[in-house]
Amino acid sequence: MIILALNCGSSSVKYKLYHWGKRQTLASGMIERIGISGGPANHREALQQIIHNLPSSEISAVGHRVVHGGEKFKSSVLINDEVLAAIKNVQDLAPLHNPPNIAGIEAAQEVLPGIPHIAVFDTAFHQTMPEHAFLYAVPYEWYAMYGVRRYGFHGTSHLYVSRRAAVLLGKPPLETNLITMHIGNGVSIAAIKEGISVDTSMGLTPLEGAVMGTRCGDLDPAIILFMIEKEGFYAEELDTILNKKSGLLGITGKYMDRRDIEKAAADGDRRAQLAVEIEAYRLRKYIGAYMAALGKVDAVVFTAGAGELNWKLRAAVLEGMGNMGLVMDKKKNEAAISREKETLISADNSPVKIFVIPTDEEIVFIEDVVAILEGRYETHTHFAYSFDDPKFKRRVE
Repeated sequence: MIILALNCGSSSVKYKLYHWGKRQTLASGMIERIGISGGPANHREALQQIIHNLPSSEISAVGHRVVHGGEKFKSSVLINDEVLAAIKNVQDLAPLHNPPNIAGIEAAQEVLPGIPHIAVFDTAFHQTMPEHAFLYAVPYEWYAMYGVRRYGFHGTSHLYVSRRAAVLLGKPPLETNLITMHIGNGVSIAAIKEGISVDTSMGLTPLEGAVMGTRCGDLDPAIILFMIEKEGFYAEELDTILNKKSGLLGITGKYMDRRDIEKAAADGDRRAQLAVEIEAYRLRKYIGAYMAALGKVDAVVFTAGAGELNWKLRAAVLEGMGNMGLVMDKKKNEAAISREKETLISADNSPVKIFVIPTDEEIVFIEDVVAILEGRYETHTHFAYSFDDPKFKRRVE
């Protein structure tokens, strides 16, 4: 069985062709500049280029990443006319992400007709959150009429590393309490109680939560009104500023890449030093909040680019948390700079374990697609993945 996995952005399409039987990637890459001079005119043309360049293998199905599924989709699903209409109905909740996801689905259906197309949602994993965690303290009618609530994102990443952490702890997933920290350019933290998400830092959109590469994270909403009054900003301008010109970039004025920030901080750049301090402080606060929410925590998990590779950031986040049961082993932490190994970085006497677990969102994606095709798929709360097995070995491309 050969699966084509697609991640369609507004001007790009990332793809991976995967042979399920051999557990092998046959091809992967990205087409960029869609709709821009010199690039494909639209997603259909981009998909045609991809198919033309793929090895001569018969594709069994196409899996599509869809960022926002609203409340309707609590699991991955076979796309039909009704499903596509429902995805379109919630596109205003993710105006930067869902429209290109939809364009990619429609283009792929045209270019590859007659085979199943399956949607895998970033938000599905967090649909287990209780009302008291996902509702905002705004007029209830906003939720009832427009779906204004916390949804959360990076669901496949949080699912994967939480299951792997349960294996490392030697416990069933549904008996495991975790705080999982996906720290890349985008950052989200999840509180996982008895194997399911009960809270997460991102909200209605991926803008809320921790400080990110270019996103502001948590913000007093009155700041927006204040800056409208001071600068006369329009909604579109503010959207650009908060999503693309804030976060680490906004603090430093120059850098969004943490490697550049660390170098500048070491060279004495005060704003770079401040960015490091602010990011670590915010992440530490989320750990404390989620420890309170969970009551008992088995482990804290770091994952994604910076979570897996940036030992200095992990050390800054965990500084002074020994009194909360998080005791880091300095040498283990500094040695954990691999995207291949799952590593325990807590000290032997740490009441709460600390893991660095490389994420693998694509295996969740592929396994959901295959299970749906084979008629054995269930929601993630009941579904057993191959990586739940202690004998599982992650394949690094």
